[in-house]
Amino acid sequence: MSEHLGGPHGSQVGLGTAENIGDGSSGEGAAQPQHFAFDEASEAEITAILTKYPPSRKASGVLPLLYVVQRQMRRQTGSAWVPRVAMDVVAARLELPPIRVYEVATFYLMFNTNPVGRHHLQVCGTTPCWLRGSEEVTRACRDETGIKGWRQTSADGMFTMSEVECLGACVNAPILQVDDDYYEDLDYDRTVALLRALRRGETPKPGSVIGRITSAPEGGPTTLKTLPIAGE
Repeated sequence: MSEHLGGPHGSQVGLGTAENIGDGSSGEGAAQPQHFAFDEASEAEITAILTKYPPSRKASGVLPLLYVVQRQMRRQTGSAWVPRVAMDVVAARLELPPIRVYEVATFYLMFNTNPVGRHHLQVCGTTPCWLRGSEEVTRACRDETGIKGWRQTSADGMFTMSEVECLGACVNAPILQVDDDYYEDLDYDRTVALLRALRRGETPKPGSVIGRITSAPEGGPTTLKTLPIAGE
């Protein structure tokens, strides 16, 4: 089976320490910025988000606002993470005690409480992906980036690598999630090609790398061939 979240811990690698990238920690191991303010793009997002909730229930916006923070940090710094001071800003905007925001940010592993690389490689190691070759995806990621363990960042700051549990796209396994996008039907060589494209600054089209149509069989649909999605 694939090795689970128990790789080398505690050493400084690239942009963060191995034990506190995307694992629900408070982020105390990172160099925390002293100031955070939402930029114009984020303010527009927040306005749209908060219209979905009655004023007395705006605390429900804590999850989407944390995502807004993480996206803004990626735009501004090249690293998608949620610093402590930004959690405080979210708390003030939603009129919540800061601890309520800390609880959410450290519970959900989708929020990185320490800096990550330019691209966050999230390898699914659950049974369907493992049976379909996730260990080869892992090997390709390590060979190409030089990363030796989980939750570590490459020396050039380009990639952080984490193992995650089921990504919910088992039929197109194995899956590698890069930032917010899924890349499916991978093997060693296709994973290497993907990482090299990312390193060149390209954004390969997400989805099946073998041209599979949604979740149809390899080679194309065998039924319902007249539907527009079938490509005929």
